Amino acid sequence: MWTTLKEFYDSNAWENFRKVLILERAEESGVICEECGKHITESKDIILHHSPVELTLANVNDYIVSLNPENIKIVCFDCHNKVHGRFGHGNKHLTKRHNGVYIVYGPPLSGKKTFVKENMRRGDMVVDMDTLYQAVTLLSLYDKPDNLKLNLFALKNCLLDNIKTRYGMFNSAWVIGGYPKRFDRDKLTKDIGAELEFVDCAKEECYRRLDMCGDYRQSNKAEWKRYIDKWFDEYSA
Repeated sequence: MWTTLKEFYDSNAWENFRKVLILERAEESGVICEECGKHITESKDIILHHSPVELTLANVNDYIVSLNPENIKIVCFDCHNKVHGRFGHGNKHLTKRHNGVYIVYGPPLSGKKTFVKENMRRGDMVVDMDTLYQAVTLLSLYDKPDNLKLNLFALKNCLLDNIKTRYGMFNSAWVIGGYPKRFDRDKLTKDIGAELEFVDCAKEECYRRLDMCGDYRQSNKAEWKRYIDKWFDEYSA
């Protein structure tokens, strides 16, 4: 019995099923995306998508859903994001989904916390370094003393472990962060069994919001411009 989706996707049953299905559907020219019809050249971009019945905790132990070739589409990474409305492909607001885990990422001042506030409900857990610093220090929001960094990362990791093990009675969980590097995003997504939600915002718009924010960040513009520049320099889609 699988108790989490991550447990299922890490299982030998899924790995073996995945390998066999890809081999069965591969053509002489390689694997083709069943959404857009393009060849998938990188193995890491081959995604097995449960459709028409979406995989959930309620049906993950039902083999007619979870391990049924007729309920699987092979799609490319980009089409999978479009299906789930990720990486700027979807609407600003999520279709209300309860008991999910979401990593909300994007550049500084892109509106990540606003996105979460607009989509969360009472009883959800939110993990955000800015507000964790404020809770621990009682300083202004975004004022984050460097000497407490190790303490705050330890606290964050503890909360992520709770999410990973689904400890407690929270509804959905929202992890807010920059996460510009795809490797870091994908690793965390797999570790805690999450979905990605990209809050897209151009660099110029981030600068404009910095000029208008009227809080600690505006009084430390040079510092926050460096944060913005660094995010865009490191970003990988």
